[in-house]
Formats: sequence, C-alpha cells, structure tokens
Amino acid sequence: MTTAQGVVAGARHEGFAVFLGIPYAAPPARTGLFAAPQPHAPWDGVRDATAAGPTAPQAERNLGGIDMSPYFGPGWVRGEDYLTLDVWTPDRPSPASHSGVQDLNVRRAALPVMVFVHGGGFVAGSTRASLYNGTAFARSGVVLVTVNYRLGIGGFLDLPGAPRNRGLLDVLAALRWVRENIAAFGGDPDLVTLFGQSAGATLTGAVIAAPESRGLVRRAIVQSGSGLGAFSPEQAARVTKAAADALGTAPHADAFAAVPEARLVEATARLGGIDLRTATAYDPLVGLSPFSVVAERQPADAVAAGAGSTGIDLLIGTNAGEGNLYLVPSGAHAASTAAHVRAAAERSHPEPDFLVDTYRTAHPGATPGELRSAVMGDALFGKGSWALADAHAERSSGATYSYRFDWRSGAFGGLLGAAHAVELPFVFGLDPARLRGPGALLGPGSPPPDLAPRMHAAWIRFARTGDPGWAPYDARRRVTTVIDRSWTVHEDLRGDVRRAWMR
Repeated sequence: MTTAQGVVAGARHEGFAVFLGIPYAAPPARTGLFAAPQPHAPWDGVRDATAAGPTAPQAERNLGGIDMSPYFGPGWVRGEDYLTLDVWTPDRPSPASHSGVQDLNVRRAALPVMVFVHGGGFVAGSTRASLYNGTAFARSGVVLVTVNYRLGIGGFLDLPGAPRNRGLLDVLAALRWVRENIAAFGGDPDLVTLFGQSAGATLTGAVIAAPESRGLVRRAIVQSGSGLGAFSPEQAARVTKAAADALGTAPHADAFAAVPEARLVEATARLGGIDLRTATAYDPLVGLSPFSVVAERQPADAVAAGAGSTGIDLLIGTNAGEGNLYLVPSGAHAASTAAHVRAAAERSHPEPDFLVDTYRTAHPGATPGELRSAVMGDALFGKGSWALADAHAERSSGATYSYRFDWRSGAFGGLLGAAHAVELPFVFGLDPARLRGPGALLGPGSPPPDLAPRMHAAWIRFARTGDPGWAPYDARRRVTTVIDRSWTVHEDLRGDVRRAWMR
C-alpha cells in the first residue's frame, strides 16, 4: 500500500487486511515532545505494517479488582515512533502487486471511514488494546482507523513555550493523514466519521468544536464523553505548577524537554488530588485525571456559538451506570454513605442539597453507593453530553441522535451494571465471551446474542447514512433510544435530573 510517506506492507486475512503502526506524524522525541506534530519523513523500501509498534509513554492505570487490560492495552511499549495509526480494511484487492505487496489501491467503490480515538483518562491507552480490534468493521464494509496520540504531560500539560492541547493536535494531524491517504485503503475521504469513548469522546467533541476540523469530519460519535469536559486555563495552570514542583524544574517547555520521559511518566502518576475548583468552574473530571483538553470555553459552548465543523451529524450518548466503574471494583461503592453522596454533589454542583434531593426522588430506594455513582456519572459525562447534544441540535444543520446504553454486566455480583466502557465490545462487534469472567468487564453471564450485532450495525448505519435507525434528537422532545435487551425510545429521558444540572 502506497502512502504519502512510502509503501507499507500489511497482513491479509480472510475478508480483510490490516496495517499496523503507520506513522501519521514524526516521532515526538526530545524537544518535539512539546511541539505541534510534524510530517513524518519518507522512508525507502517497504515498511513492515504487520506488527504493532510502540505506544505513548504512560503509567499503569489501576481501577481496582477488575481486569481492564483489554481496555488499556499493554501500557507503555517503548519506542520513539508512536504517533501512528492502524487501518483495518475490507480485502478487495486488484490482481496487481507492488514489490511483492498486495495492492489494495484499486477499489470498486469508496467505503465509509470510521476513525476511533481511545479513552484512558488522557494518561493511558493505545490502539493495541484488544477491545479496538477492527475485524468486524472491515468485514462490514467499513475502513476503520484507530489512532495513538500523546498522553499525560507530553500531550496535555499546558506549558509556556509549547502549543496547547498537543494530544488534540495529534488527532487533527491523524485526520489530515486520513484525508490525504485513506483512498489508497479503499476509504472515502469525504465520508469520515470520527468516534471516541471517554477521553477519546471528549477529544472528539473538542475536534468538532475546532475550526481546524472543517473538511476533515463528516460525522461524529461521542460515547461517554463530555462537551463540558475541558479545563480552564486557570485550572490547567494549577496542574502545570504541581508538575513543575514534582519534577523540580521550571514550568516551561524548554525545561520539561530536558527531563527524561520516564521521569515525566513517574511525575504524572503523582499528580492526583489537585484541587481544581475555582471561583467559576468545577473540576469536570472530579479528580479522576489531572489532564484534559484546555480551552477558554467549553466545546459545547463553542458549538452553541457556531464554531467548529458545520453540518456534521452527531450521535451522542452515555451508559446508565457510568460511575460504577470508578466505585465498584475498588470497594468504594459498598462503603459509600450519605456523606459521600453529598460530597460528590458538592464537588460538582452549586446547590448540592438540591441535587441530592433530585437524585433521591429520581431513584427511590437507591443505596448510597447507587446515588453516589449516579451523581458522579452525570458530573463526568451526563451533563456534558446533554449540553453538547442541545448545542448541536440547536445550531448545527446536521442531525443529532441520542442513546443510552442500559445493558447490565453481571460482574461483581451484578453491581458493575451498565458501567463506563461496557458498551465498547458491542460497538466493535466483538465476541463477548472474550470479556467474560468474575473479574472481567462483562462478568460471568452471557449478554443477549443479538446485542453486539445490532449495536455494531447501528453505528455503521450512522457512518454510512447519518441515521442510526431511530428518531433524531432536538431540544424540544429530546428523543433518546435506550439500548438493552430490547431497545426503547423515550422523550426527555431523566428530564428532572437534566434540568437540575442545567439550572
């Protein structure tokens, strides 16, 4: 396969081909770690794209007694050339070949392209995570691209002397690479759907709110992200000071560039617990990560003002039990008290008692752990998804669609439920048996056999047509499809809770 930088040799399988570790930007080594992404130098000969490459520097991320390795991947696999992407494409080759490599450049028709941005709290994750296997997409006639980007200090620390949001700039650079090269893999550069989960979903929201995204994205899917998830410059400055203090260096890009990457990773792991509440803002990540996108205004506010890509279609949603992932495996869910519930509300809302009362009314008979999880999940993802959906529905000429994923994992005696990330294997059309077990994401039971095929098909239908198969969302009816053993349609789902966050 010939790209703008040179020829890559991927691996062919029955029905699809995969190309791993294709560079979309130069290695961010040394001073480049704190610079905008630069073009990758051409290479001679054929580059091997049959084996996964290095990943962005990152520390181990542990959420308690649950196996999240399918989600986070192998962690830090060292090597400089990690600004790469993987391409999964249907294998429809022409008879021609180039240097012994099957030539997939000749296609009967261009295919929809889906570009996935992984989650991991802006500090962990990679395309090597097994959840992001693109076989089902390729076999469904879609070209899937998964993207690595800079994480932690390298990607998101707001440093004088460095461009802001370098990890976000990486995603935009990957989208430009897709624009220039994806036709060679059979994809249609005018039919690109950007989708992401968690941190990747918040990045997706930031991309569509950025003017630089115009012409790069036709549709977007935001899975458990937040249109209100950005740090203000004041909040980011607190993280920068803490990082500089931890490293004993000046808070400037030149000083940080002299620090070995291993020390930057170690310092990242010690940045938890920073109080980011200011006179005008709460911590949108409620202390779970010291990094996010940094912006003067939130992505939802930018979309409401008409900024960013215009005319794109948006599919956005959350899981019913988002907060469970952060509380159940660690034992914090079972240990929760009424005081924990109020503290969660106080951390995120100017009227905590009113908010707690709203949740008690909405969830009669709920335990403190269930209430704490519900408040935490909406603080992280719910309120920002409502805000972005409303802004997009009101200002974009593209269609808006909303979902909520309700199928409950049986892990931890059923307490994990429809937690953060549980929807991912179904979107990717994976065999759920690979994620089953007492400490696994999907627990010991079996999900409905049609859930993965149906959800996977809805995402692909949206990428192809802009319509996932249900009524669009608008700021009056707020139609949301609830995805469970059966799929149901609701107007203004949880409207009382939504209004409590928006007042």
